Amino acid sequence: MLTFSFLTLFPELLAPFAGEAIIGKARDRGLLDVKLVQLRDFADDKHMKVDDTPYGGGAGMVIRVDVAERALASLSPADEVILLTPAGQPFTQAVAEELAQKSHLAFLCGRYEGFDARTEGLVTRELSIGDFVMMGGEAAAACVLEAVARLLPGVIGDPDSHRADSFSSGLLDYPEYTRPPEWRGQSVPEVLRGGNHGAVALWRRRQALERTLARRPDLLSGAELTPQDSATLLELGVTAQQLQGWNAPPPPRPKRARRRKNIDANEQSE
Repeated sequence: MLTFSFLTLFPELLAPFAGEAIIGKARDRGLLDVKLVQLRDFADDKHMKVDDTPYGGGAGMVIRVDVAERALASLSPADEVILLTPAGQPFTQAVAEELAQKSHLAFLCGRYEGFDARTEGLVTRELSIGDFVMMGGEAAAACVLEAVARLLPGVIGDPDSHRADSFSSGLLDYPEYTRPPEWRGQSVPEVLRGGNHGAVALWRRRQALERTLARRPDLLSGAELTPQDSATLLELGVTAQQLQGWNAPPPPRPKRARRRKNIDANEQSE
């Protein structure tokens, strides 16, 4: 069981997110645990003050390193102590898969002007969910919780479903359809209704390649491409030079026409 511990000034922001839907059900079934730790419980004065003005002047307040240290010390040892910060490593599907192998993750969720810089010495990893600034780390921590939790065994219904998700293979996901088959002049692709699973798999792979090429071509350099993928990308207008830049394997060679085995004896004698 993986335990997520969130050290925050606003545990009420994370409580509903961690208690509903799939994550809430997973907690009820003992597949994961979520602990919400109020940083104010580790203040050293009667006013429960956790922050102070920055040395050198400037706007805003800074959360004290000693408060963060005491809060972390109250936990059982964590495999990773993670600070949510715009300066952190970009959070990706690969990082989520790595964190899903751990047993205890502790998250420091900042507010105001963030944590005293000396807090960085208490963490093992800094993560960012994007190049933008929010009012605190709780929303970012919720994103990490959901991305990691769904990878744990038993949390989602089909244990193989996440392997086809966007980014799991380095590509965006293929488009999905359901009923009704016709809606405002738009039809579900016939291949998806034909019952040919092989044809469906080929169509989905082509759609994933086409979507990634159109929307996130930067992902193709790190995708797990096959020779057939290279052939498909060439059909979609990619150049051989682009394939080389992405380290894609060469497309399959065209098959040579087979010679007739049974050649007339008179032809042989000629």
